[in-house]
Amino acid sequence: MDGKIALEEHFVTPELEHCIAGVGWDPGAWRRVLDALTDLEDARLREMDACGIELAVLSLGSDGIQAIADPARAATVARAANDALAERVARRPDRFAGFAAVALQDPDAVVAELDRAIGELGFKGVLVNGYSDAADGTARYYDAPAYLPFWQRTAELGVPVYLHPRNPHASQRGIYEGRPELLGPTWAFAVETATHALRLIASGLFDRVPRASVILGHLGELLPFAIARFEQRMAHLPGAALATPPRQVLRERFHVTTSGNYHTPSLLGTLLELGADRVLFAADYPFERMHDAAEWFDALPIAATDLHKIGRENAQRLLRL
Repeated sequence: MDGKIALEEHFVTPELEHCIAGVGWDPGAWRRVLDALTDLEDARLREMDACGIELAVLSLGSDGIQAIADPARAATVARAANDALAERVARRPDRFAGFAAVALQDPDAVVAELDRAIGELGFKGVLVNGYSDAADGTARYYDAPAYLPFWQRTAELGVPVYLHPRNPHASQRGIYEGRPELLGPTWAFAVETATHALRLIASGLFDRVPRASVILGHLGELLPFAIARFEQRMAHLPGAALATPPRQVLRERFHVTTSGNYHTPSLLGTLLELGADRVLFAADYPFERMHDAAEWFDALPIAATDLHKIGRENAQRLLRL
């Protein structure tokens, strides 16, 4: 399929390399990833052309701004990252769009940069790399009441928040002790991100902000396969009932992308739970191979109308492209 729009595609500049964590890469391979992250003109465009990808929505990958515990410095780096991305998108607006980076370490100040990134720089949404590190050494999750203005403003602006993975906080990694291979994208990314998403749902955020919108990668970080049991068990907990049932929230307020999860049975299960209008194409380049994503996607045994929705039309609608 030509004309695909890819939503979880990453960039970096040499000045921002300190924001990107190489989980499980040897030094030589990680250097090649960093080089690919900086390239928005040569090899990347050739690969996009070869893979039928018309537009890539770029963002700063994990851990990004979220790992900078000092709020003032996090805000400064977020602004610099947004300026750098806007400058690069402006060179090729026919091939690239952007998701903003924001410093949620200071929930009172984040709305100003959000407004600038969307209103002035023209970004299509926000990407946050999981929880934010706090100066006291703890993690900040976005179901906390202090983040309600952030969610309200994204809803008012009509833009989604891409909840991108990062590893669990150091204080929460006991279960991975002695098994570092389970950290990162092999397992821990999905568990951490899915749990964060469930915190948002369980908090009643989507009852308070009905137009809030979230994107999850990797076919929803396992949630399409777990949400029915989550809803069933929540119904038995005193005081845990939500005005909008969790499965309805997932179906109406979340989108999922195919990034890094090129498994046809899993996609079909996701389609059965969420419907084709809620799934979007992504390659997760350069952390995954663009050709792997495109070749798998183009050969999917699904209706052509659904293929075009997932590959292009859903992104056009959600991001107002």
